[in-house]
Parts: sequence; C-alpha cells; structure tokens
Amino acid sequence: MLTDKIAVVTGASRGIGREVAKTLAAQGATVIVNYNGSAAKAEEVVKEIEEAGGKAEAIQCNVSEFEKAGELMAAVTEKYGRIDILVNNAGITRDSLLMKMSEEDFDAVINTNLKGAFNCMQHVARQMIKQKSGRIINMASVVGVMGNAGQVNYAASKAGVIGMTKSVAKEMASRGVTANAIAPGFIVTEMTDVLPDKIKEAMTEHIPMKRFGSTKDVANLAAFLASDAAAYITGQVICVDGGMAM
Repeated sequence: MLTDKIAVVTGASRGIGREVAKTLAAQGATVIVNYNGSAAKAEEVVKEIEEAGGKAEAIQCNVSEFEKAGELMAAVTEKYGRIDILVNNAGITRDSLLMKMSEEDFDAVINTNLKGAFNCMQHVARQMIKQKSGRIINMASVVGVMGNAGQVNYAASKAGVIGMTKSVAKEMASRGVTANAIAPGFIVTEMTDVLPDKIKEAMTEHIPMKRFGSTKDVANLAAFLASDAAAYITGQVICVDGGMAM
C-alpha cells in the first residue's frame, strides 16, 4: 500500500498516466495529476479519484520548461512537505521517416519526452535525498529498446530515458532512492484507438501474446515499483509488452 505517500504523475490526464494516477490513489497515495493542455480531462481524473475515496489535485505545468518543472516540484513540496513518488509519463509523438522529419518535430519530442523527465528528476532529487527515500518511475517504451521505423525522434527520446534512468539509479541508490523504467509495448489508449484495423492486426502479429495490453497492465507495475515491496529494485527496464521485445 501507498498510504500517505505523495505522488506526482506527469501527463496524467489521459492514457497510461491517467490509469497510473488512479491506481496509485487507490492504494492510498495523494496524487498530483499533472497536465499541460487538457485541464478538463485532468479534472475528470481528480473527480474519479475523489469519488472512489482517494485524494488528488490537478496542477498545470509544461514539464519541457526547466523552470516551470521546478515551480511544480517546489509547490508540491511546500504544500505536502515531501514528494515520495515521481512518475515521468508526459510524452508526445511526431512520427515521420528520417528523411522527411523536420527539426521542429525532432526537438519537440526530445524536449517533452527526454528533457521533461530530466527537468522533473533534477528538481525532485534534492528533496528525495533529504528524505533519504523516493521512487522515480520513468515511462520508456519498447521502441527505445528495439527502435521503430518512422519514430527516430521518439525512439531516441525513450532510449535516452532508459540511459538516464540507469545513471540516476547509480547516483541515488545509496540515498534510499530507486529509479526504474517501464517500457510499454502496444497498449490500448486513445493513441492506438485511431489506428486502422489492418495496422492493428499487423502489429498484433509481432506480439507473442497476440493482443494489445491495457493501461492497467502498466499501472499495476508502476504501483509495485512505487511500493516498499520494490525497495531493492533499481536501474531496471521492465517491458510490459506481451513478449514483443524479448
């Protein structure tokens, strides 16, 4: 259980982030539902959590902006006195083949997915070291492990998240802080819902379990990594992908 723990989940207004926020709250954590653009969806998540008896609040912040990420972490620390769990989930895609990819699309994905995670981790590190405890959970992707045509920017950002997670784990292990990465495969979300059936069928052929995963599959792992049961696990990349990347 995560009773009385304070958790910040970035990009928590939809998809995997939404489910992670709800799952952490169900286990007793007070959850900061971070969002960038979709205030209404973030408030929906807060309402769902509160109606289920949990505690949450929505805070807007574009985590790709270094100072704004600092303000977010400072505000949470000031109000609650600590941050026990950070889930870096905020992410975007701007897919295109290498030869057609614009510099803007490359930079946008790196700034949100990779630099955003760095920004949040750097601003939370001092507080977690002071507490001598903390759980950092970074959302990577099987694409960061395997690569994927048409996703040079996304794959680079997620591979970077993996390298960063391992480095942070080594730096902070002796201070009681763990850092792990989750690498989801094909998960049923708004992003995958819009894909044509033929594409979904082709993707399914590459998954040994022959089906897409659910956001709950990912959220359950996040909750485990955030708990005391995972106190001796750090620097790991765990794929939630039905066997796709093995």
